[in-house]
Amino acid sequence: MALQALQSSGVAFRKILSHFPEELSLAFAYGSGVYRQAGPSSDQKNAMLDFVFTVDDPVAWHSKNLKRNWNHYSFLKVLGPRIITAVQNNYGAGVYYNTLITCDGRLIKYGVISTSVLIEDLLNWNNLYIAGRLQKPVKIVAMNEDVALRSALDQNLKSAVTAAFLMLPESFSEEDLFTEIAGLSYSGDFRMMVGEDKAKVLNIVKPNMAHFRELYGSILQESPQVVYKAQQGSLEQQINHIMDPPGKNRDVEETLLQVAHDPDCGDVVRLGLAAIVRPSSMRQSTKGIFTAGLKKSVVYSSLKLHKMWKGWVRKTS
Repeated sequence: MALQALQSSGVAFRKILSHFPEELSLAFAYGSGVYRQAGPSSDQKNAMLDFVFTVDDPVAWHSKNLKRNWNHYSFLKVLGPRIITAVQNNYGAGVYYNTLITCDGRLIKYGVISTSVLIEDLLNWNNLYIAGRLQKPVKIVAMNEDVALRSALDQNLKSAVTAAFLMLPESFSEEDLFTEIAGLSYSGDFRMMVGEDKAKVLNIVKPNMAHFRELYGSILQESPQVVYKAQQGSLEQQINHIMDPPGKNRDVEETLLQVAHDPDCGDVVRLGLAAIVRPSSMRQSTKGIFTAGLKKSVVYSSLKLHKMWKGWVRKTS
């Protein structure tokens, strides 16, 4: 099962997790502080650690976290856990971030998302925000026995593979595939124009090919849509299987397979992804001004712009 490749037993991550309320259906760490990246994010030791905490009852969780970590929140903390949860669920991509937090000697950022909201995003790509992060290698620090969540996590990976197939030629390499997959959640993201290194996708994929293989290997081996030659690192699409898949698929995957009948399906998929990602990324970034506070937002944006500038200098030198 592809989901098993996501799991981790990192002691350092679990130690950080001990500073937060325990009622988590899923907790994972991601980004350049977890997996090495090329380019300006290559300083893994000093990189910020990014976490996402998935909770069944965000009001109860924020209430407990406010008692334990009052200083993590912006001015919204004075409005209480219900207002914080309303901001989390009703604006942006359904996730509430606290950023630039020092914990166990590391700088961290953590987002809180409702389990039901995450499952919807994993299955239907409503925002492709947290679902997009889970299409790339992450370190799962904690996960309960929620069958619906586990199934949705697995389905998200399968949908990512199907979407990438539609944007690739008949024959392609593993790196081509993983680059398309890693780029799905950046399609139309305005932060790729302001604040992110333009080569971010390749910088994620190239140093982490083994982790992508671990994450997607079983899906590719079992897929009737491709012949996967793992030793050669190459794949060949079986067009008939994409156009007429056996059985009935659900949710995003079903929609993507219907699009496969369009001769311009690659462009259709790219436009569709951009239409999802662009508004959700803009709304989430705007929400960050309120959830992080103005001062932290300015500092965080400055760090992103500095990283972007470093990438530009490397490219032109």
